[in-house]
Parts: sequence; C-alpha cells; structure tokens
Amino acid sequence: MRLTLITTCIAIGGAAQTAAADPSTYELDPSHTAIYFTVDHIGYSKTLGIFGEVSGTFVYDMDTQELSDVAVTIKSDSVNTFHEARDGHVKNQDFLHVSEFPEITFAAANGSPSSETSGQVTGDLTLLGQTQPVTLDVTLNKAAEYPFGHKRFVLGLSLESSIKRSEFGMTYGVENGLVGDDVTIRIETEAMRIE
Repeated sequence: MRLTLITTCIAIGGAAQTAAADPSTYELDPSHTAIYFTVDHIGYSKTLGIFGEVSGTFVYDMDTQELSDVAVTIKSDSVNTFHEARDGHVKNQDFLHVSEFPEITFAAANGSPSSETSGQVTGDLTLLGQTQPVTLDVTLNKAAEYPFGHKRFVLGLSLESSIKRSEFGMTYGVENGLVGDDVTIRIETEAMRIE
C-alpha cells in the first residue's frame, strides 16, 4: 500500500491552525504506526492481527486541505496474530500468500474533510494482486511540533475502515463460516513533516 496507509486521512481542517503556507510532505513514523485488524472466528470471537512493518508518505497543504501523493506499503510477512501456528496459516496461500505477494499497498489522490477534526479518504487498496477502492474514516488527534526528540511537526491520526476479503480473492473459510468475510481495519499513526 503505498498507502502507507492510510495517512491520507489527514485531509482534515483542524490542522490548519498551525502555519505552513506551502504543501508539505509527511512520512509515517514507523515506531508510532500500527495497522491492526479483526476478523470473525466461527462466530465465537474476533481474531486480532497486526502488521509490524509499514511505511508511507503523503503531501498535505494545511491551508487548503489539499492532499496528494499518498503512498503506503505494508510488508505482508510482518503480520502477527499472536499465535505461531495461526501466523503460519495466515501467511500461506489460504490468506495473504506472502511468498507470492510480499506487499500490500494503498494509494490515494485526495481526501475530503467533514469537520475540523474528521474526514474521509478514498484510495486504491491492492491485496493479493487485486485492487479495490477503500474508504477510510479519519480523525485528526493532534497537529503540533513534537515536544521532545526529533521535534518535527507531527500529525496524529486515527483511521478506520472495513473490507470484504473475498473481493480480493481471499475466500478461505467464507462459505462454511469458519472465518468471517468482513475485516475491520484500524490504523494509529504519527506522520512527521519532512523538513
């Protein structure tokens, strides 16, 4: 997902309270970015998974709220469901088929704000070599200079969406109800402005 995921969500007006006259490029902070998902398991519970390797950039103009060049990439082999045997199954051809499709990407051109701190972004999610449009609900948590460390200007974002994995050709367990078709995706990220 040259998505890197989802950060495109920053098309949110509240960020305009901090000055930046020209469009700026932001990069996801890998140490403060988490993409996780839940999927139904035989109706008993929802299984949690997280991707540990995510990268991405986007361009955002805080004055005009224009968003462009969103590119996010997830390493599919970095999936962790907190159970070794299940991780092996999720990585094989029944699900992510990581040997054939090592990356999941998301790309978007623009997003639309609905309030000062929320909006939506629609882009192309590519999974298992198939591309489908996906819309993310985005919340801007904070836009300010980081208080310590790198002290760069940072956008803190929370994103959420849902996909049907069968639309990407991942049909294992759908027909017999062993594994749900609907997958809820959540993203928490801090995107740092590139100076």
